Amino acid sequence: MAEPGSPAAAATTARSAIHSLQRSHRLAQRGLVVVLLMVALWVSLSLGVLLPALNEVFDLADLRLLGRVTGILLLLLIPTAGIYSLIGQYAFWEGWLKDLPRPADLFPAAVAPAQAAAPAAAPSRFLVYLDGIHQVERDHPPRVLRLLDEIERGLDPHTVLMKGLESYTVLPVKLAEDRGSAWLWRRLFALQEEHPRPWIRFLAAFLVQANNVIKVGISSDRRYGPIASYLLALKIVHSLLPLGFVIGSHQQVVLLGYSGGGEMAMGVADYLQRLCRSPIRILTFCGVFSGNQQLARVEAIQMVVGSRDPVAAFGRLAYPGRLPLLPLSLWNQARRRGQVSRRRLVGMGHNGEHGPFSDRFRSALARCLLELIGSPPPRSPSPGLNQRS
Repeated sequence: MAEPGSPAAAATTARSAIHSLQRSHRLAQRGLVVVLLMVALWVSLSLGVLLPALNEVFDLADLRLLGRVTGILLLLLIPTAGIYSLIGQYAFWEGWLKDLPRPADLFPAAVAPAQAAAPAAAPSRFLVYLDGIHQVERDHPPRVLRLLDEIERGLDPHTVLMKGLESYTVLPVKLAEDRGSAWLWRRLFALQEEHPRPWIRFLAAFLVQANNVIKVGISSDRRYGPIASYLLALKIVHSLLPLGFVIGSHQQVVLLGYSGGGEMAMGVADYLQRLCRSPIRILTFCGVFSGNQQLARVEAIQMVVGSRDPVAAFGRLAYPGRLPLLPLSLWNQARRRGQVSRRRLVGMGHNGEHGPFSDRFRSALARCLLELIGSPPPRSPSPGLNQRS
């Protein structure tokens, strides 16, 4: 029998905690599947009403055709994408997916020995980029790559930038390679690029991004968000290991999130700290997030916002927990602990010619982010920063 406090006892305790977490998540997901089956039964019983309406679509004028087809796609495909994302998480917890490491295989490395040592030449910091809802491939768009390249050139030699992480799929693959839904996404991508009608190209692009919006919404949900965030944490750890990351070595991990990627960073931070036993810092620009997650273990939350960014501003209204009206919310508790700081770039918007990836603001944003990455974490609110968040 292992002695209390020994590495073997710590490993046993960690495995027991993971098994308990898995059991609770399985129960939650099974309850969800029962609800989904009931919804499917209701839809099948309603087909007698829907089918006659669908038959009339082909006899209407183009404008009404557009309205009906758009409505049907919004009512069917978007909820289907959300349901599929939850089913994917259920499949992982049931052990059907084999492309992510088992938590029990990661934790022994984190607890035995208690203080792991990274090689002398290993990086001391890892910068993990989490893209916004526009991401459909692991390869980022050219405008995003230009910003990341500028940031990478300014990093110190002991910091490694990890890009190309797909934040909106369960498995470590891009959306078009997801086994269960690749057929749908590939057709939508083809319509988005090749269809002669502009409104169909727009609708296809909208549906692709709607999938990512749903994932952001799931991350902010206290019921199913922890499951999605835990899977993303596993994916990040699995991607960091080949870059020289050593679990338990206290190499710093900085989560850099743009727009909805800020929400993904907030959701994953606590799980990543538990898995890696390393200091975790969150850095967002134009971030849209709830702040609805466990943030006490996060070293710092640093935000860069634009003065002309209505999307990020709307995020504060969409998630009331970030408003001062709810002082006991997790976000406001993090602010009182001095974890949150905020910088403002005058004139920067959320996207387009005034966005963070534009020629006008790319260099200024890169300099600001590099300064924050290299600075020590704030222990208390800095008087030089606007703390309104």
